[in-house]
Amino acid sequence: MKQSILCPKFEKAVSLLSQRWTALVIYQMLEAPQRFGEIQAAIGISGKVLSDRLKDMEQEGLIKRDVYPETPVVIEYSLTEKGRSLEPVLRDIENWSQDWIEVDQQSGTGF
Repeated sequence: MKQSILCPKFEKAVSLLSQRWTALVIYQMLEAPQRFGEIQAAIGISGKVLSDRLKDMEQEGLIKRDVYPETPVVIEYSLTEKGRSLEPVLRDIENWSQDWIEVDQQSGTGF
């Protein structure tokens, strides 16, 4: 049996986007820069996990963190050019899901 060899870049991209919550955080930020609490409330993620995901995405160059020295300090997250370039991919997944994913009415999920 011939073994398929995945491109390391493709494998890394899929691994990054398949981390729980990462794609949803990026999708949430497509419209405009947002603060931590706005992202958290919109997708229902725990504070610790969101903090971890934002740090990971910042290290990968997908988002940037802007700190405004006001009282209280305002921190805003926005997509970089690299992060924004994922929009067509996420929109395609969104369109595919509309055609092919059924939502369990009791749980509200597709699982």
